[in-house]
Amino acid sequence: MDLYDIPLRTLSGEPTSLAEYRGRALLIVNVASKCGLTPQYEGLERLHERYQDQGLTVLGVPCNQFMGQEPGTSEEIAAFCSTTYGVTFPMLEKADVNGEERHPLYTALVTTADAQGEAGDVQWNFEKFLVDPQGRVVGRFRPATEPESPEVVSAVEAHLPR
Repeated sequence: MDLYDIPLRTLSGEPTSLAEYRGRALLIVNVASKCGLTPQYEGLERLHERYQDQGLTVLGVPCNQFMGQEPGTSEEIAAFCSTTYGVTFPMLEKADVNGEERHPLYTALVTTADAQGEAGDVQWNFEKFLVDPQGRVVGRFRPATEPESPEVVSAVEAHLPR
């Protein structure tokens, strides 16, 4: 299935899809509000602000599969992200990224290997997938990789629309 055809819902529950972002690079990240990596929201927001006019959209996907670190409702998640980290990038509804209830978006994403050649399950919160403007998954960055790390920034810059 084409990534652009997968049905999604925004954090506020509205139907959407990645087709809305066709022609843009996407950095899709499973996020959580009560994780040791939660401060990565700051770097994600800076990355979004720095490159959005050049064709990048950061897209957050809340997930509660890792030690219950995203227990909130959609409204609580939105309020936390806005007030604590000033998040302006779009967020999707909470979804499973692993297991039997894995969202179809993540079924497609996890087939992509990371820099060490490993594909498969998402390891933890804040795993990042880079999608090019044609809808191909072109990069995978594990949770400990900071959003503004040289490897993420160079990959983003290499896949911005020309």
